[in-house]
Order: sequence, then C-alpha cells, then structure tokens
Amino acid sequence: MALIDTLESAWYGNGRVPWWAPPLAVLYGGVVRLRGGLYRTGVLRSVRLPAPVVVIGNISVGGTGKTPLTIAVAVALRARGYRPGVVSRGYGGSQREALLLGEAPDPARVGDEPCLIRASGVPVAVGRDRPAAARLLLDAGCDVLIADDGLQHYRLARDVE
Repeated sequence: MALIDTLESAWYGNGRVPWWAPPLAVLYGGVVRLRGGLYRTGVLRSVRLPAPVVVIGNISVGGTGKTPLTIAVAVALRARGYRPGVVSRGYGGSQREALLLGEAPDPARVGDEPCLIRASGVPVAVGRDRPAAARLLLDAGCDVLIADDGLQHYRLARDVE
C-alpha cells in the first residue's frame, strides 16, 4: 500500500496507524509549537497591514467547511458595507508569485478553492507570500482581509481567528 493510501486510511479510521506516525506527530507538534513561540516572542516577525485580518482555519484537513465559511464571512462583511478580500495560498495551483485573480481564473494556475471563492464576487489574491498577496488586495481597495486556511501561517499578522 502506498504511503498516501496508508495515511488516508488511518486518518479516516479505516486502517491501523503506522508505528512511526505517533513519534512523528509528537516531533511535528514540537516544531509547530517552537515556530509559534518564535513568532510570539518576536524572533520571527509577522507583517502587520493597515487593515484587519480575519483568519479562517481548522486543524483538520479537507472537507471541514473552511472555504464555504470564508465565502459566508466575506459576503456578510460586504453586506455590512465593508470591502473584503480573500488571501489564499492557492494550494494545488502552479502560481508562485502573488497574483490578484481576474474574473475567470484558471484553477490549474491558482488552485480550485480560490476560484470558487472568486466566483462569489469577492476579490481574491493568491501567493505563497501571503503578505504580498494581501497587499494586492489593499491596492485593489479592500478594507478587510480574510486569510483562507491561514491558521498555521503566522507571517501575516491577524486580528481575529
């Protein structure tokens, strides 16, 4: 069985957890806590932008409703007179540099979830450098930034999670 199949089977409760997974999880958790601590103490710095940043995230992967929640928050903010924009990593896409999505973005380039969010009429910027992508949204007139699946990305300072 391939590694990905083994992990997915264990993740969804259909198989046994490999012997090496618990020690690896402890190691990974330690690295995550260390990295978070480095941001909290100022050793690593977050970029603070001149607009509130709302982070949508979850510790679970796939199918937990993060993207629909992101769209709902953006629509609710827009209904209250704000000009929200969504910043996304663009997972699954080939785009490396920050990019503001147009009216008909290519999912192969920017990822499928940013395209789904953009279809709701909300401005979306993608990029591995989230602060750079967020700046594109500010330049486009957005006054509230929503970080889609941004819970573990500390480089962009957040106001609400």
